[in-house]
Order: sequence, then structure tokens, then C-alpha cells
Amino acid sequence: MRLLALIPAYNEAAAIERVVAESLGHLPVLVVDDGSKDKTSALAVAAGATVLLQNPSQGKGAALRRGFAYALENGYEGVIALDGDGQHDPAEIPAFAALFAAEQPDLIIGHRSFDEMPFWRWLGNNLGFRIFSWAIGTRILDNQSGYRLVSARLMERLLGARESGYEFEMEQIVSCMEAGYRLAWTPIRTIYAGEASYIRPIPHIVNFVRVAWQARQRLHRKV
Repeated sequence: MRLLALIPAYNEAAAIERVVAESLGHLPVLVVDDGSKDKTSALAVAAGATVLLQNPSQGKGAALRRGFAYALENGYEGVIALDGDGQHDPAEIPAFAALFAAEQPDLIIGHRSFDEMPFWRWLGNNLGFRIFSWAIGTRILDNQSGYRLVSARLMERLLGARESGYEFEMEQIVSCMEAGYRLAWTPIRTIYAGEASYIRPIPHIVNFVRVAWQARQRLHRKV
């Protein structure tokens, strides 16, 4: 099956070479550089990735949609998205690919063990998945994991989505369910090594609540 590793990246010079090199052991790699101020793009190219530049920075959601458009234009059946900071282990790419080949879900999310997270991340993720599960009416194991496989037909639905930041990852779940597509899960390692977070807490919480409430309205109206 034709799959593409898609890495949205913002100022990831510290880890991008390794992430690209290890991902290339499994799939071709596309890096969408979301307005980085460091050498992310140059290092990704040197490591063997195809790189698209997004200037000025437009957010992770916009970077993912840019990658989706590239994948669709080039005939890929799906993308496996992973972060460029080293929090996702490229060695787990085959698990996503095998599940996609066997069962053909449209969205596969890598779910982490919250118990292995630092306290504040544990608290945020636990509250987040419980609220979002309530909003959409089904149990979601990990709504904030960025390690996921997205099928071509779900990518097509998402090209017109409005969310440009991290909320786009919740929009993927809502769009998948709204279309009646299949959502699946695969366990992944929980890796934290002091990576910088670009999430601004207050706006993130406000946007999370907004997207969760809109999701509840959309899916309940559909039912």
C-alpha cells in the first residue's frame, strides 16, 4: 500500500534529522516546515525528506492539511503523521501500516499510557479525553496524540476544515465519526525528554472547549 510519513515541524532542528532518517527506513517522508526560525528545513532535506515550506507559520493543522493535499496529489492511500520532536518512535510505523492493510480503518490513532506522563500532562490528557468522550458520545482513548494514520478519503474530507492549530487533531476524529468511517487504535510508546511545548495553555483550553462543544452539537444533530 502507498503510504507517506508526514511530519509537521516547527523549530525542530534538534531532532528532525534523526526522526526523518528513522522514518525513511519504513516510508517516504514529507516534512511540512511551519515557518521555522532554525535549520529544520535544511536538516530535513539533508536527511532525505521532501520538504514543503509554510511561511509565515500557520499552525499544525494547516501544516497537516498542506501535507494531505500533497499526498492526495501524488496518489498516496494514506499518511502516517508523526511529530518532528522525537516524541513519536518511527519504529512503530509498521504497526500502523499493518493495521491499515488488515482492517482498512480511515483513522488510526496511537494511544499513549497516561500513567507514564509528567503530572501536568497526565492531568491535562485525562481531563481532555474524558470531556471529549462525553462530547462525541463514545470513549476516546487519546484525543491529543499526534501519531496517527489518515486514509485518503478522510484526508479529502479534511481539506476544507477550518481548524489551523492543535484542535485540528480533534477535528479529524469528529469528521471520521460524522462520515460513518471507522476509527481504530494502536498502542504507542510514551516518550518525553524535556521537549519544548508550543501550546499556549489558556487559548488551548478555550479552543478545546469550543471544539468539544461544536463536536457534540454536530454529532448529536446527525443522530
